[in-house]
This record gives sequence, C-alpha cells and structure tokens, in this order.
Amino acid sequence: MKLLITGATLPNGEVTDLLVENGRFAEASDSSKGATVIDASGLQALPGLVDLHTHLREPGFEQSETVLTGSRAAAIGGFTAVHAMANTSPVGDTAAVVEQVHSLGRHHGYVTVRPIGAVTAGLSGERLSEIGAMARSRASVTVFSDDGKCVSDALLMRRALEYVKTFGGVIAQHAQDPRLTEDAQMNEGTLSGELGLVGWPAVAEESVIARDVLLAQHVDARLHICHLSTAGSVEVIRWAKARGIKVTAEVTPHHLLLTEELARGYDSRFKVNPPLRRDEDVQALRSALADGTIDIVATDHAPHPIESKEAAWDDASFGMVGLESALSVVQLAMVDTGMLGWPDVARVLSSKPAEIGRLVGYDRAFAVGSRAQFTLFDPTASRVFDVSSLRGKGVNSPYLGRQLPGRVITTVHDGYPTVLDGELVDAATVAESAGRLDD
Repeated sequence: MKLLITGATLPNGEVTDLLVENGRFAEASDSSKGATVIDASGLQALPGLVDLHTHLREPGFEQSETVLTGSRAAAIGGFTAVHAMANTSPVGDTAAVVEQVHSLGRHHGYVTVRPIGAVTAGLSGERLSEIGAMARSRASVTVFSDDGKCVSDALLMRRALEYVKTFGGVIAQHAQDPRLTEDAQMNEGTLSGELGLVGWPAVAEESVIARDVLLAQHVDARLHICHLSTAGSVEVIRWAKARGIKVTAEVTPHHLLLTEELARGYDSRFKVNPPLRRDEDVQALRSALADGTIDIVATDHAPHPIESKEAAWDDASFGMVGLESALSVVQLAMVDTGMLGWPDVARVLSSKPAEIGRLVGYDRAFAVGSRAQFTLFDPTASRVFDVSSLRGKGVNSPYLGRQLPGRVITTVHDGYPTVLDGELVDAATVAESAGRLDD
C-alpha cells in the first residue's frame, strides 16, 4: 500500500509531505502515482504512541477487555504499540501465555502488542516466574511486572533485578507497601478523614521506591517505577538519577490532571490505584515530567465491567480507562500550559517508552526507510468526551462529560491505516494487512 500524506506538521514544526510505501517511509520526491492521499493540513504529525502500561485483560477477563477491543481503543487514541500487563487468568508468567497474547495482537493488527511477563509465579510474591523462558519466547519479553501487586519481598526483588540484568530486561515495580495500604480507599489526608474513607499514605509508595532504587544500584540493574503519584516519589527518583542509578519512571495522564477533591462525591470513576493525590502532587508530577525526572507518560488503561464500578465506593474496583483520552489529557495538562512542546510529547509518549521496552524502530521517527508508525492529531479540535469517544469495552473513564482538546484523525501502523477521518478502519481490513511488514 502506498500513502501520501500532504502538509503534515512534524514535531519540530516543519511542514512537509510524507510518502509511505510497503510499510516504510520513502523519499517524498519519489513517485506518488497510485498513492492514497491523506490531507494533513493543520494536523500535528507524531510518531506512533507507545504505551508501556496497558491492561488488556485477555486471557481470563474478556468481559472487561480483549486484545482486540483494547487494541481498537489504543488505535483510536493514536497508539501503535502497547505493553500488556500480566494480571490475566492464567497469569502471564509462562512462555505459553505471553505467546498467546502476542499472537492475538499480531492477528488483529491494530497495534503491536508486547506482553509484559509476571515477576513472580501467579503474582503471588513467593517465587520468581519463568522469566528466562518468557524472554526467549516468540514474544521476546523484556519487561516484567506484578502490576496490581507490589513485589514487596526485598530478596525476591533483588533476585529479579539480577536475573533480568543478564539479558537487558527491566523490572517495572508497582510501588505500594501492602501493610501500609490495607483497606485503603483514597489518598490519606484531611479529606479522607472528612469522607470517612481509609487513607492511602504517600509513604507507602515512596518507601518502596527508595528501597528499590538502592537495590537497583546494588546489582546495577534496570528498574522502572510504574504510575508515580506523589511529590515525595519525584524527589526519590530525582535523587536516584543524580547518582547514576538505572531507574526510569512513568506518570499517568490522570495523575497529571485530577486530584483527590473528585472523591467528594463518592463517584467511583475516580477510584484508582494509586489514588488521586493533592494538587501539590499534581504540580510536582507535571514539573518532573517537564524536566525529565519522570521519563514517560503511560496510561495504566484498566477497564472494568460496569457493575464493578457502579457500586459503593468501598466495593468498587480500582481503575480507569485511558487509551482513548491520553493524548488529549497530555495536551491539556502539559502542552496548553506551556510545560511541554510537541517534540517533548513525541519523546514521553513514543520514543522513550519504546526505548524502555526495547521496542525497535521508534528512534528514527519519519526517517526514510523506517517503519511507518504515526498519528495525525488535530490539536485545535475540541470535544465533549463521552461514551461514544470510547472503543474498548470499558466505559470507566474519569473524563466523561468533560471538554477535552484535540482529536486523533489518522493512525498508521506498519504503513497501514487503522484509523481514518477519526474512525476505526474495519477489523477485517486491518487484520488482512497485519504482519505484512517483517519484524
């Protein structure tokens, strides 16, 4: 398939035409005869977005999400690759399970699906999983996480870091001391006391991060911290990076925008792990993303059935969907406030998460010969975000009814459109084109 994208604005501000042929960028001066033309005038071209933290739920929890529905949600949000967390049933702790998820992603074709392997067998926190087998599998797993649960045993964490070091892998830690957060429901503070909800102290996150960066330093291994949420966590990461420790960190879009005040109405759409924090934390997270202390934005897309969220706050599940809204929220929180430019957005939502996950081809965005993975985004658009904006099974978005800037117009994965004119391309058409570009 040949595509000619005219008048696209690259992250550096250059306005240019882009030619895609056989899944890769070609010289724009080459013949465009027979090409499908996409008018990108006024649109921001970004390299395909990469999410390092997605819950696709399959196998085992298909009532919440599947690889197909989650991939469709990702594509409509401008993503061309996602890393799928291991908290499925069975858990992604063996080569067989991660290969199943990887194969489903290749078959559906909307995005590249890279499975994340569990650190411990069954997410039990008792013994290491089949880390080596998953790394050597067809899924080529490089990221390992028990996300949803913390690897709280220091010796197990050390052994995991030592193991992945041998092949350049990374441990992605869900930093939550389980004893300090028993029955916790929201951020600990004056408001949690006022609302009568068990508080979730910031130190429960910060203490685990402090321990783990020291362990990573001790064994000289790569550590990634999931969903930072507090100002104190930022300071620990800043301290570790200043000492050359191999640590990276992510922040979610919702922690860049939303605060604990939203819990006042006991609306469980705003119940999430880690919890929404104070405005001071939000400002610290934004500043840390802007100055590079926090490396990337990751969605922590966590779909749930309606009945598990439309419940009393104490009984409702933790989690929010975020793939469809991520780019708009980053624009609102970081670009429109002047804290990030579009080259920075390309870094925190594409090249850097790809680098952490060892995903090839995202370091040469728009270069001739490189894979054509990109999105065309209209930053001047504005919309009321509602259920019709969602393409996955989960409708547990914290932004329903909220005015959000920007809209993804086109997404191209491996040279083939998955989204055109703001709408998903037919699943059969996408599946037919899947896998045509060799790894």
